[in-house]
Amino acid sequence: MASPENILLHLPEEEEQQVREVFALLEERGFPAQQQTPHITITFSPSMQADVVERAAELLPPLIPARFHRVGTVVFGRKRKQTVAWLLETSDELEIAAREISAANPDGRGPRWIPHLTVGLRLPREIVPDYMRALDELTSSQLNEFTAVRAALWRPRAQELTVLAEATTPNGTRARPRQT
Repeated sequence: MASPENILLHLPEEEEQQVREVFALLEERGFPAQQQTPHITITFSPSMQADVVERAAELLPPLIPARFHRVGTVVFGRKRKQTVAWLLETSDELEIAAREISAANPDGRGPRWIPHLTVGLRLPREIVPDYMRALDELTSSQLNEFTAVRAALWRPRAQELTVLAEATTPNGTRARPRQT
């Protein structure tokens, strides 16, 4: 199955690097390497429709930058391969906007959104408890807050990133996260 197109939120480079450091420490402990760019997905589709992108471009700019708080760890999937993620909470305004964007996507999950940051993608089911234990040991008192500084449409087949909203720093320059 080809990778879907995503409307997603990127972290600033410093926060992204902190997450990548956790990936590296987990890999040093013998867990599978995590290559994904740390991000928060709003919605995805095999081919994102233009009206969904337009709605995201209308709703997201006033909400970026957006703060997220880590409130737990969740496991997605019921089969052999599972995904471990940090469960996040954000402002009511962003929650409402994300749900509206998701609802506009005919391939989406309706007006539902579970904000999360994936920290273990496609893990064999039998290692998930040990992975979560190691993750807790490595991050128990850190990485509790994240900032989304860019909203974008990512088209992996074309390797095309379309920025929908981007935060500026106090000196007026763009807050540039690393390219996906």
